[in-house]
Amino acid sequence: MHDEKSCNTFNHVSRAPSFNTMIIIFILISFITSCVCGLVTTPVIMDYCQKRGLYDIPNIRKVHKTKVPRLGGVAFLPCVLIGSLVASVVMLANGVETITLSLWTVYFMLGLTMIYIIGLIDDILGVRALNKLIIQLIAATMLPLSGLYINNLQGLFGIYEIPFYIGAPLTVIVVSFVSNSINLIDGIDGLSASLSIIALIGFLCSFLDWGLQTFAIGIAALVGVLVAFLYFNLLGKVERNRKIFMGDTGSLTLGFLLSFLSLKLSMVNLHLPPFHGNGLLISITLLLIPVLDAVRVAAARIWHHRPPMSPDKTHIHHKLMSVGLSQHQALLVIIGLTLFFILLNWLLSLIVDINVIVLADIVVYTLLFVLITHLPKRQQAQ
Repeated sequence: MHDEKSCNTFNHVSRAPSFNTMIIIFILISFITSCVCGLVTTPVIMDYCQKRGLYDIPNIRKVHKTKVPRLGGVAFLPCVLIGSLVASVVMLANGVETITLSLWTVYFMLGLTMIYIIGLIDDILGVRALNKLIIQLIAATMLPLSGLYINNLQGLFGIYEIPFYIGAPLTVIVVSFVSNSINLIDGIDGLSASLSIIALIGFLCSFLDWGLQTFAIGIAALVGVLVAFLYFNLLGKVERNRKIFMGDTGSLTLGFLLSFLSLKLSMVNLHLPPFHGNGLLISITLLLIPVLDAVRVAAARIWHHRPPMSPDKTHIHHKLMSVGLSQHQALLVIIGLTLFFILLNWLLSLIVDINVIVLADIVVYTLLFVLITHLPKRQQAQ
């Protein structure tokens, strides 16, 4: 029987330090290499988009007013691989064993490649939403096939261990939904990338704490290329062809990677000491804003007898801009909300269990959204 308290807190499980100065150096090497790679390759991609006319064209439901290159996410996966590879080579050169190839690694890379390719095809040629969803479901299926699935809800709804025949389809649904939530919230400059960076830093710290340094190195590489992307996405000038969007290639890839990391963190593995029973709460907290926003938007569309994937302007960033905030102001507010929920959940985890925390998150988010919705509508700030 599991200790319920260990399943419901961020830090009630005692652990010895699992990293040292050398690991931090390897993480920095991965981050810097990937960031530099992104800074070098992204301008090349923007020039290619200009040459081929691959732009995100403004329309009535989009925020931007001018056409912007949309293939920024193409750089994500290659830069992550390069950053991780360079750091791994340095680790091997220093006598640290890091490179292993397991069944779940092969299946994961297969699923990730499928997501990356379908996103790229969609950005260049366009793909029907149903076809994209089918590919996402197939890619998500790769994870439980490799033995990586939701096997324990760690006290959520009073449920602990669950069998494979329930956990496997649940995993496919959750991975697909989280992937789409990152894609759906990618509506203003920097939002999806910024929320992803916050979540990735949380995952990096967690994996480091549990002694999984190779995961931390890969995450650092992803943070590095996202920082490079944000430089062009937030500060780049359209008139100089130095502004770019990540497109579906980027948002779908990010969503799949984040859902995989949350799954890896949440899956109870008693053979991996020390037993970590707080992974599910951490994962929920780090992905809270995009997931709650996707749930609310889908529920509202169904309530109004519209398809849950139909486009509109009802996401949280749209609501913030409708009360007069600019894109960057809305971005800062949502980042602030994300950090607020992280702090709130950490404090609540010291005194209550996961069910009370999730309920509090939903109530607080709902109240905040109702407040935003009832604020006087104003002209959008420039």
